[in-house]
Amino acid sequence: MATLVLGHGAGGGSVDRDLLALARALPAQGVSVFRLDQPWRVAGKKVAPAPQILDEGWVAVLDTLRPQTPLVLGGRSAGARVACRTSRHLGASGCLALAFPLHPPGRPDKSRVDELTGAGVTTLVVQGDRDVFGKPDEFPDGVDLAVVPGADHGFRVPKRNVLTQEEALGVLVEAVLEWITREVA
Repeated sequence: MATLVLGHGAGGGSVDRDLLALARALPAQGVSVFRLDQPWRVAGKKVAPAPQILDEGWVAVLDTLRPQTPLVLGGRSAGARVACRTSRHLGASGCLALAFPLHPPGRPDKSRVDELTGAGVTTLVVQGDRDVFGKPDEFPDGVDLAVVPGADHGFRVPKRNVLTQEEALGVLVEAVLEWITREVA
């Protein structure tokens, strides 16, 4: 059905809970999932380089991938920004933005909405409704948005939430699968 390539955020890696949830669930539904660690993370560095360097590392790896199914580029947080900036150039059929950092916490004046809307391909944002990097109501009209109730930027939910942690990740997986089926495959 599709090939989904996922990048991680500036503070994480390819084993982040949302990336793992997708990698575990989607292959049974016909979606191949690849989780990539950025070269700076593989080298053991603690701090991500400038966006241009992140994009170069991502493009270098993805230039070698030739899937037989529609390609969806995605990632969480900083990885979502990279996917948005490179999707059109790399010929992706879609872009998945998990926990898109619309702005730094407490700084809505430093909007990154142009990166999101500039992806040039159909894009889904999956956002927790407690995400300090951008709450769902801060996103512009017309953005395809799925909301995970009670979730923060890492898709963690409080113990006393309407959804358990497993259910919250289930909402994320279902939203992504439905979108890929409807918009990409």
